[in-house]
Amino acid sequence: MFDGILFDLDGTLWDATPVMAEVWAQVLSRHPEVSRPPVGLEEIRGNMGLLLDEIEVRMFPDQSEAERRAVTDEFCAMEEEYLATRGGVLFSGTEEILTALAEKYRLFIVSNCQDGYIECFYRGNGLERFFSGHECAGRTGLPKSGNIKLVAERYGLKNPVYIGDTVLDCSSAQEAGVPFLHAAYGFGQVPGASYVTAFDQIPAALEAMSPP
Repeated sequence: MFDGILFDLDGTLWDATPVMAEVWAQVLSRHPEVSRPPVGLEEIRGNMGLLLDEIEVRMFPDQSEAERRAVTDEFCAMEEEYLATRGGVLFSGTEEILTALAEKYRLFIVSNCQDGYIECFYRGNGLERFFSGHECAGRTGLPKSGNIKLVAERYGLKNPVYIGDTVLDCSSAQEAGVPFLHAAYGFGQVPGASYVTAFDQIPAALEAMSPP
C-alpha cells in the first residue's frame, strides 16, 4: 500500500478563505492608494494553489512590484496571526479521518504557501500531531512538484500519494511521478482524476488506489 500521504492544504485540509477575506478588508482599508473592489471569497478561492508572486500580480495589476509586495507582506503577517489563533474551517470529519489515516500511513503537507502558513494550520487547529513533516514554496523556492519530490526523498517514501483540489495539484503530482487523488469538495475541478467528494471518503479511495 502507499507508505505516505502528502496533502495540499487550502481546499484539501481546511478552508481559510473567510479569515482571508476579513484580513484583506482590514489591510486594504489602510491602503487608499490601492484602488480595487473588495476582495471576495470567489476571488480568493480562484487564486488558491498559485505562488504568492502570481497572486500579487492578479490582485494588484495596477500597482508597482514594491507596492504589491508591501501590501501582501502586511496581509500575510496579519493572516498568520489570525489563523494561528482562530484556525480555519476544517472539512467535516477531518480530525477523525486523520486519526484513522495516521494509524496506517505517514502524513505530510506540501503547499505553495508562504513560510509559516502551515505552522498556523497546526497551531490554530491543534493537528500537528498527525503529521510527520511538511514543505512549502515559501521556504524552498521550489514549485510544488519539486517539493513533493523533496519530501518523498527526505523521508524515504517509495510509494507516496498526493491529495489536492486543483489542476495544479494534479499536474504537480504527475511531474513528481506520484499518484494523485482529487479532493473534489475543495476549490477546483480536475477532469479525469480519481476523486472523493468528502473528506471521510479518503480512506476507502486510497485502499482502492493502493499499488500492488
